[in-house]
Amino acid sequence: MPGAIFLDRDGVLCENRATYVKAWQEFDWIPEAREALSIFARLQMPVVIVTNQSAINRRLTTFESVHSLHRRMRRAIRDAGGRVDAIYVCPHRPEEGCACRKPGLLLFRRAATELGFEFARSYLIGDSLSDLQAGWNLNLEVILVRTGLGEETASRLDGAAGRVHIVRDVLEAARWIETASRQENERGHSFAEPAISASPGGDVL
Repeated sequence: MPGAIFLDRDGVLCENRATYVKAWQEFDWIPEAREALSIFARLQMPVVIVTNQSAINRRLTTFESVHSLHRRMRRAIRDAGGRVDAIYVCPHRPEEGCACRKPGLLLFRRAATELGFEFARSYLIGDSLSDLQAGWNLNLEVILVRTGLGEETASRLDGAAGRVHIVRDVLEAARWIETASRQENERGHSFAEPAISASPGGDVL
């Protein structure tokens, strides 16, 4: 059974905004993010975005608007030769105490059940401490990018620095994962073809 590649969205694939990324017009790609996704497309692992989008429950946007943004984002990724197999969205505000908002694990576990992979061979790429905490709690290979909130997060790691691989951006993370995957294959542990069952155009709430 294969592992998966988990990605945060804001700060990893697109620039963060103080007023939230609420529509496609506010979505600014982080340089070389699409190239990173084209590298992931060559790997035999599901590529999954798990993103906190509290702007929905703050009534600054709607789930339908976020869904529309993601359709356009995925189209741009496909046009660049990449892929995203599923997107899982938490719409809740922090004070709502849900189980799906990172570092909560509900959406990660739903992804594993629905897409059919194991956490033991999976990676997580994020820019915030909540991303890293989710990855650590699932014993994933955790990668921190210095884009988005990454520099601030790196300064707060303290004794946890040894539990995370820190890279410049998602492209460097993709190259690192590609090398690790190649080394796995050379050792005779090739990944099986993933069984992707999620809707190719939709988000999962």
